[in-house]
Amino acid sequence: MFEKRELAREHLKFENNLFAQRLVPWPLLNAPFEGSWCVIAPGTASTPHAHHEYEIFIAMKGKARLETGGKSIDFNVGDIVHFTPGTDHSIVNDGTEPFEMYSVWWDAPMAENFLKKHVATEN
Repeated sequence: MFEKRELAREHLKFENNLFAQRLVPWPLLNAPFEGSWCVIAPGTASTPHAHHEYEIFIAMKGKARLETGGKSIDFNVGDIVHFTPGTDHSIVNDGTEPFEMYSVWWDAPMAENFLKKHVATEN
């Protein structure tokens, strides 16, 4: 069984100073993670923050800078970055085109909920 979700650019929600479409809620999907398509407008930056989850960013379109731990690092199409819990981070788009990326995050409770649902569907 499969289900396709399409990116609905007209319905991107503004949060953390960027536009995003979250992967969840998605009733059919049982995953040990959450995710979001993110668009950072030219001349803006995502809100600097840190959280308890692990996280991966995957650069999909454009060029930006990743600011983390007092460092500024180029972040370009095809790059992937991983953050451990508590690591501050922000994406800065100094360019003239939107920067697009996918963010995936997870923690132990997400993994536990995934396993519970998985076991329940096997029985």
